[in-house]
Amino acid sequence: MDSTQLSPRLQAVANFVPVGARLADIGSDHAYLPVNLLMNNHIKYAIIGEVSQGPLDNARHELQKRRVSNRAEGRLADGLLAVNDEDEIDTVTIAGMGGILISDILEASSQRHQSFNTLILQPNTDEAIVRRWLMAHHYQIIGENIVQEDTHFYEIIVAVPGEQVLSELDVEFGPFLRIEKTATFVAKWQKEIDRITVILDHLKVADKAQTEAYYQWQARYHQILEVMS
Repeated sequence: MDSTQLSPRLQAVANFVPVGARLADIGSDHAYLPVNLLMNNHIKYAIIGEVSQGPLDNARHELQKRRVSNRAEGRLADGLLAVNDEDEIDTVTIAGMGGILISDILEASSQRHQSFNTLILQPNTDEAIVRRWLMAHHYQIIGENIVQEDTHFYEIIVAVPGEQVLSELDVEFGPFLRIEKTATFVAKWQKEIDRITVILDHLKVADKAQTEAYYQWQARYHQILEVMS
């Protein structure tokens, strides 16, 4: 993978970026995503935000290598502190982090009264936490996708300002994903069913089938089956 050929995960994120966007990519590492979009003239401008000097140097090197430095800037900053009002950023991508960290970044930005037209988020874990944050902070989810790379599954969540009430199943499984039920979605949750089955079997062997832990895992198992059916 490089900026000329994105991974399936980053390509799925790129597919949601509006044409002509002014983009902030937070935690970009090598800046493959924004550089790819700039090279294809899909976006007008990009801010690359990194919290550490090493990844920032990698990003700046990629900008120079692909000759797009005149339309992008790398900045050393914590989260969306990389973005200033005069940047006129309308779209934010945050990919490859845990859902708790993504929510923390968004919360800190919200405390500074920053608002963006489009959020494109790809949490590696804790997707439900991200969806809860969006609902609580007046964003509505308008699109989702799920892709697989090797044995890992990645969900992409796209949100814009607006009011939305999500059910518990929407929060846990995605309001679009659980309706669309793509083969990748089914594969992800079948893998989780298999994992929970092993846990339940171990609890039974340990004579803990009457414990609260067993009941919680059992409830989760049946919840997934309900969504899969």
